[in-house]
Amino acid sequence: MQNQTKKIGKPRLLIIGCGDVGMRILPLLRQRFRILAVTSQNERCSALRAAGAVPIVANLDQPEKLARLAKLARHIVHLAPPQSEGVTDRRTRHLTAILPERAILVYVSTTGVYGDCGGAKVDETRTLKPQNARAKRRADAERVLRHWARHSSSRLSILRVPGIYADNRLPAERLRKGTPALLPQEDVYTSHIHADDLACLIVLALFRAQAGRVYNAVDDTEMKMGEYFDAVADAMQLPHPPRLPRAELEKAVSPMLLSFMSESRRLSNRRMKEELGARLRYSQVSDLLKSMPR
Repeated sequence: MQNQTKKIGKPRLLIIGCGDVGMRILPLLRQRFRILAVTSQNERCSALRAAGAVPIVANLDQPEKLARLAKLARHIVHLAPPQSEGVTDRRTRHLTAILPERAILVYVSTTGVYGDCGGAKVDETRTLKPQNARAKRRADAERVLRHWARHSSSRLSILRVPGIYADNRLPAERLRKGTPALLPQEDVYTSHIHADDLACLIVLALFRAQAGRVYNAVDDTEMKMGEYFDAVADAMQLPHPPRLPRAELEKAVSPMLLSFMSESRRLSNRRMKEELGARLRYSQVSDLLKSMPR
């Protein structure tokens, strides 16, 4: 009798919160994995299916309905944001309750967990000092995931991500409204990553990241926030935003926008490049802006 070879299917990858960045991951991995994409919106199923994923409608705010996600895949990308209130991430707590043992998980966090660093250059060893509730929820998620990884013999890696941009993710509406920025002498350093580069970094982390390792997922740009807005305005042929002193700006912008304008830091991406072997397509924001039609 001839030996029969048993067919082995593709391994499964579970993407939790498959929005814009998740959609950019799909073409990079759909030949290697059978991708299961979790969304809370029924209307997104068609787009996910067309992009090569198997859509799963689930809501991390409803833990009693998450059991069907358990043990679906050993490779997991966690892109879902926390809920919008409080200082703990209940959604990540609900998720870790059903995650499998010996998994490989990439969590996309935020550089906001560092808090205000006064413009200093920051690497991944910096003590976390989140200053607003949004960043505190992300820091909480990191702690919860580390605890889960230790007790489940899983390999966790964390990408700390700054402002994500792309040709369809630029502050055009803000510029059209004339929302003010800070005076240059009071302005803050801000960091960036292109959405396509972030998708590639997530893929690299799945295969190359060390267990328990944190990576600043940022490009090489060192630019203050107002400079960024000016550069985007020039590329889109829009007026530069007016500049105001902080005391006046605090009365003119939303509390969320003000929180971004209250933290200044420059981020080292040396570990990302050396350990993950990252080669950014857009190493500077200007690389995208120069390619835009005038």
